[in-house]
Amino acid sequence: MAEYPRPLPLPTPETQHFWDGCKAGELRLQRCGECNHTYFPPRPFCPACSSRNVEIFKASGKATLYSYVINHRPRPDFGDKPHSIAVVTLAEGPRMMTNIIDCPQTPEALILDMPLEVTFEKANEEISLPKFKPAQTPAKG
Repeated sequence: MAEYPRPLPLPTPETQHFWDGCKAGELRLQRCGECNHTYFPPRPFCPACSSRNVEIFKASGKATLYSYVINHRPRPDFGDKPHSIAVVTLAEGPRMMTNIIDCPQTPEALILDMPLEVTFEKANEEISLPKFKPAQTPAKG
């Protein structure tokens, strides 16, 4: 496998479960056992009530596009094509920063609130990055 052209995250004990999930094709979130708050990014305590009674669970992988910018400046690690830097709202509530892929990187294609689904880009043997693509709509008939 060729070396990934961009810096990659370094998992910590607090985030290892998230990266293990991504490697397994699962988007994992945390939920507080005291106040039921679901949150991202990973941490060992609830950001709403500070409880350490938290659980890790597999998220649905569904999201909507909350906000984005399209970067048009060439970068050696992205090539000369425009790419989106986006914030998505996960179906479970938290928001996360990501990239939108598998669609034109234009304002006409990147519609706010459009349904998305997670996909994973394998960067190396240890890290797969969560990215989002337009959701498949069921065929009508």
